[in-house]
Amino acid sequence: MDLTFSAEQEAFRAEARAWLAAHVPADPLPSLDTAAGFEAHRAWERTMFEDRWSVVSWPTEYGGRDLGIFEWLVFEEEYYRARAPKRVSQNGIFLLAPTMLEYGTEAQKARYLPPMASGEEIWCQGWSEPDAGSDLAGIRSRAARNAGGDGWVLNGQKTWASRGAFAEWCFGIFRTDPEAERHRGLTYFLVAMDSPGVTVRPIPQIDGETGFAEIFFDNVEVPEDQVLGEVGAGWSVAMATAGSERGLSLRSPARYTEAADRLLQLFHQRGGPAASADAVAQAHMDAEAYQLHTYWTASRVARGHAVGVEASCNKIFWSETDVAIHGAALDLLGPDAELLEAGAPGEWLDGYLFSLAGPIYAGTNEIQRNVVAERLLGLPRG
Repeated sequence: MDLTFSAEQEAFRAEARAWLAAHVPADPLPSLDTAAGFEAHRAWERTMFEDRWSVVSWPTEYGGRDLGIFEWLVFEEEYYRARAPKRVSQNGIFLLAPTMLEYGTEAQKARYLPPMASGEEIWCQGWSEPDAGSDLAGIRSRAARNAGGDGWVLNGQKTWASRGAFAEWCFGIFRTDPEAERHRGLTYFLVAMDSPGVTVRPIPQIDGETGFAEIFFDNVEVPEDQVLGEVGAGWSVAMATAGSERGLSLRSPARYTEAADRLLQLFHQRGGPAASADAVAQAHMDAEAYQLHTYWTASRVARGHAVGVEASCNKIFWSETDVAIHGAALDLLGPDAELLEAGAPGEWLDGYLFSLAGPIYAGTNEIQRNVVAERLLGLPRG
């Protein structure tokens, strides 16, 4: 693995840095888990899209720059360095888009990718159900052929849908063959949230904001061209999305290297016992280890390899690293960590509370450890 960026990649880095310096809002945007903040973040996505920065690795016909995976990593490094806004479109551009580029028809790509890149259409994820969280194969929501045989009727419930309170579209899997085995008879659907029969019920989070939602489907009609991949093969399509969520796309290493740098600055400002110094040093080592592992994975992907079961290792590591970095920051802050005012203490506390969800979303770490044990290490099931 060559860790040296080319002259062209460094020139791209300089261009990205200059653009971000000129365009990143001077003041933080309101929380994207509020209606006003959601629209403010959507406007930011549009600003990036207009200059082709929102999806640099996508083909040009869908709004990208047709660059490689390493350029995307470079852009992510500069994005976090600039402290740019969170990506309200992340469910679409980081999770659904790689799956659509692999499984979608040309018509689907042309229809959905450009408005996804621009922020015109924001997507939520319809995975979990009340009785099927990390056990995705245990879903009960169903889809049956409509009377004319040219579309589908969806019934069921999804919960913990990130961005669900405000999104225009939802992607998720439904059981189309109730007699099939657990991992079979599933189909991946794209559903407009304003379809008749869709009811959205926001779920307040610990801070009272409603970025999550539960979604009810009551005889929701979906046309045939909103099936992604083959009917009955939804598990494979969903695992491609999960691979993006746990592997390369969702959590770029820049998120952690930038946080580790801020943690070091906080340590210099606050001081602390030897235990705090150890935690700060460990955070830096872990962030760098994740960065190097991501470069290695990207090198393999660039050579045509797919992100496989090792994505579960990746997910365990980045989620627990996030908790450790923010926990170390709260230890340094002491009683100030409880302050919610704008500025460093409030930002660290907000980040810590969010990090606690990391070992749960994208498949709980307990489940991911089972996956690693059984499918990567070949250990027998307990």
